[in-house]
Amino acid sequence: MSLLEQPHHDGSELYVPAGTPALGDVVPVRFRVPASGTERAVWVRTVRDAEPRMVEARLDRSDEHERWYVAEIPVHNPVTQYRALLDEPGGYRWLNGRGTHSRDVGDAADFRLTVHPPAPEWTSNAVVYQIFPDRFARSGASVDFPDWAEPAQWDDEPIGRGPSTPVQLYGGDLPGIEQHLDHLERLGVDTVYLTPVFPSRSNHRYDATSFAHVDPLLGGDKALVSLSAALHARGMRLVGDFTTNHTGVTHEWFQHALRDQSSEEAGFYYWDKETDLGYAAWLDVPSLPKLNYGGGSLARRMVDGPDSVIGRWLEPPFSLDGWRIDVANMTGRYGPDDFTHEVARMVRRTMTVANPDAVLVSEHFHDAGPDLSGDGWQANMNYSAFTKPLWTWLVDPATTLDFLGIPTTIPRRGGRSVVETMREFDSTVPWKVTARQWNMLGSHDTPRLRTVVGDGALVGVAAGLLFTYPGTPALFAGDEGGATGTNGEHGRVPMPWDQIAAGGGDRWDASTFELYRGLIALRRSSRALREGGLRWAVVEDDALAFLRETADERVLVVAARAPWAGARLPRHLLSGEVAERLYGDGVLDIRPDGLQVGGDGPGVQVWRLA
Repeated sequence: MSLLEQPHHDGSELYVPAGTPALGDVVPVRFRVPASGTERAVWVRTVRDAEPRMVEARLDRSDEHERWYVAEIPVHNPVTQYRALLDEPGGYRWLNGRGTHSRDVGDAADFRLTVHPPAPEWTSNAVVYQIFPDRFARSGASVDFPDWAEPAQWDDEPIGRGPSTPVQLYGGDLPGIEQHLDHLERLGVDTVYLTPVFPSRSNHRYDATSFAHVDPLLGGDKALVSLSAALHARGMRLVGDFTTNHTGVTHEWFQHALRDQSSEEAGFYYWDKETDLGYAAWLDVPSLPKLNYGGGSLARRMVDGPDSVIGRWLEPPFSLDGWRIDVANMTGRYGPDDFTHEVARMVRRTMTVANPDAVLVSEHFHDAGPDLSGDGWQANMNYSAFTKPLWTWLVDPATTLDFLGIPTTIPRRGGRSVVETMREFDSTVPWKVTARQWNMLGSHDTPRLRTVVGDGALVGVAAGLLFTYPGTPALFAGDEGGATGTNGEHGRVPMPWDQIAAGGGDRWDASTFELYRGLIALRRSSRALREGGLRWAVVEDDALAFLRETADERVLVVAARAPWAGARLPRHLLSGEVAERLYGDGVLDIRPDGLQVGGDGPGVQVWRLA
């Protein structure tokens, strides 16, 4: 059976009304069933106060191609789970976020209605550009390198492993970023995400020595104020990076705690005299002592209220537009303690008061579903449901790269495995979270995409999917020029501004820049690509195709990693006589009995069908 001949539901506007419901509301949810279906009835199983209930759906409309059912779902709990039951001859099937199942299933992949507002509306239109400040640009200001640093020349290769890795300092700063905003505007991005800017004793700055000011090496507080104002003047936004899980060992709070174990600051950390360190640390790294939210005033100092670190930097004159929270999954979790959701809610509450339009994004490398119910983190850096499965589809078969914490090289897998993985993780969160997840092809913590796939043509396939899949696309500075790197640290390469100005070189591929620029423009040209639902149409080893649909637009995306046999799709997907080519060089043959998608590859093609 074709994938498009399966029943379908997601949380987009075709199936669930726009907006955020309140407790007590009744929400009509719709289900699409193909005309070939044999259902005698459609029921919706909801969960109210942890007890299942069945609601019968009524047939709302039908035509020769499909039937639409609607069920009224009462929102009795803050998160209301539901899935559809199709009563068919010989038994029944369930429809949930992973697809249809001719067996009983658990609740983990149920659809969800939530009363918690999603990430702000602007994030559906945003393209995020991640900048690692030390490696983006030098302003030319005179700087005295600190005693801990190993100065590097701008064209030196980053040291990927060893004691020099965190202390190799290139001298990039915030005024340098401001001087190159024309590059960002030309590319088409509109949101800058900065990794930490607090003073520290490393180039990555996740080991902050204070949260009170910006590192003087980056230009200090005035430089952040100036950069924020310059971005906002261009209609762009600025998201900061903050670690709620730990500080640096030289942080003023930790140093005070070491001097006085009876101090307020001593209650901010976990102390363990049986360990060699005497305190708990992130992954036992001595320079990163772990924070304890179990008592004292840590929450007030860090995350709760306008005077907290979270609140202060959202206010003028800094005016950050949101936070990305480092190792959010570990925050507040240690032994028997689990304050993660409490901390996330406090962060969210503080941000809502300071700036209701600010975004809150978590970092979580594996299954973030249990932490993304909607009342805390609004979205996640989407490694599990996007980055990792896409890598397995496009990876160079000869790769020797580690697979992000798994003790093996990145495996190469077919399209079915990729899609099943994406649906597995997407199904554990509300659609309004899926639609705002930060999708990435890599970050400052991973190898570079160009090194993963080993083929420039496959970079184009990956980028094509980045800008057409549900979520907020995010790219790491340099990816748009084909930057390489074998791990996160090695991939933190300085931007080669001399080659960018010259139109290319061995460290800057101008054709890749134009590829990204064109795909960003494509995304901005289509509401369906920014806000539409997702229906899988083709899942083959070497090709994937899906529909993005809104009430007023239907777009077909076809991605192939190699030449393939092609596929026939239903003719009624095309509302007129001609499909509009939006991107790519492929062929879509319109026939009376269907739409024949060509088998070219590698490449991406995008067609507007309605």
